[in-house]
Amino acid sequence: MDTYQRRQFLHHMGQAALLLPGLSLLSLDEVAAEHALTLPGSETDLRRQDGKKLGVALVGLGKYSAEELAPALKETQRCRLAGIVTGTREKADKWKQRYSIPDQNVYNYENFDEIKNNPDIDIVYVVLPNSMHAEYTIRAAKAGKHVICEKPMAVTVKEGEEMIKACREANRMLSIGYRLHFEPHHLSFMEFAKKKTYGPIKKVIADDGMDIDPNVWRLEKRLAGGGPLMDVGIYCVQAALYSTGELPVSVTAQEGKKTDMERFKEVEQSMDWQLQFPSGAVAHCRTSYAEDMNKLRVEAQKGWYELDPAYPYSGIKGKTSQGDMGLKNVSQQARQMDDFADCIINKKKTRVPGEMGLRDVKILLATYEAARTGKKVPLKF
Repeated sequence: MDTYQRRQFLHHMGQAALLLPGLSLLSLDEVAAEHALTLPGSETDLRRQDGKKLGVALVGLGKYSAEELAPALKETQRCRLAGIVTGTREKADKWKQRYSIPDQNVYNYENFDEIKNNPDIDIVYVVLPNSMHAEYTIRAAKAGKHVICEKPMAVTVKEGEEMIKACREANRMLSIGYRLHFEPHHLSFMEFAKKKTYGPIKKVIADDGMDIDPNVWRLEKRLAGGGPLMDVGIYCVQAALYSTGELPVSVTAQEGKKTDMERFKEVEQSMDWQLQFPSGAVAHCRTSYAEDMNKLRVEAQKGWYELDPAYPYSGIKGKTSQGDMGLKNVSQQARQMDDFADCIINKKKTRVPGEMGLRDVKILLATYEAARTGKKVPLKF
């Protein structure tokens, strides 16, 4: 997280609202069929047709921006790093020099709205702590920019709805940073589910966790909205849905015991939860901030397939009951950003829209409710 004036933002940080039973969810098909945007023929839009790359501004220059997104933007074919937003002068100077960013494309959190006057920037990528996603997505849309927002989309349902509304009203596209929708192994899992390659699915096992460092923003509930469930746990939710090709009908959950009360005084240390699907399949999911785990396994009537590790930025390995998957690793982030640029240029729907992000926030909050009450929480469509 940037060392900007954090306290100025704390009044924006509401705690995640609990999801009530019966809350309607979008189906996967409804998400995919979401309305097409009719993009205006502004000067900014027309210049895409000249073969120039779309300009991306990164909002927040933390580890993910520095180590993943910026390097990936060197590999992209349809977009480029054009601007940055940071509250730290030292970071701004370093990034300007490293990536040849002109002074007029460098913003801070106070003058961010002036980005509306910059035709060199087409896409704003929000890479801030979770509770800040809504504010900067909405401000970017009002500035006339298309938006990629990191996961989780928001920490409350209301915020997610407001983000979608702002982008619709501004006629701008909103995409969520679900990089694994562009990764060959995970795409294969989606295809297996669609074609029932191994027969009906019986069980999904999805585990994602890490031993997190103390004193980081992800351990502050006002900034993160929750613990590992809101962070790496969302990969398990995503994997369960696209590995089955279904939406869950209910969720049960159990918060794990805290063994480090100082580190986890504000958020959960771990969570186990179970998603039940219409077909009878069950996804057994686990996440933790005190244990390293990284696995996705599907057990079906005619075999099994798994990824181990499943969710890293590189080094994913897959095998099936028939042998190794034999797929290459790619730059997930480069593919993700190029796909979004292609959607803008060719006026296509993104495969990871804001509606998908909102759907997942609802499932995450339902999981917290299930853990809190000890009851099964139904998810009606």
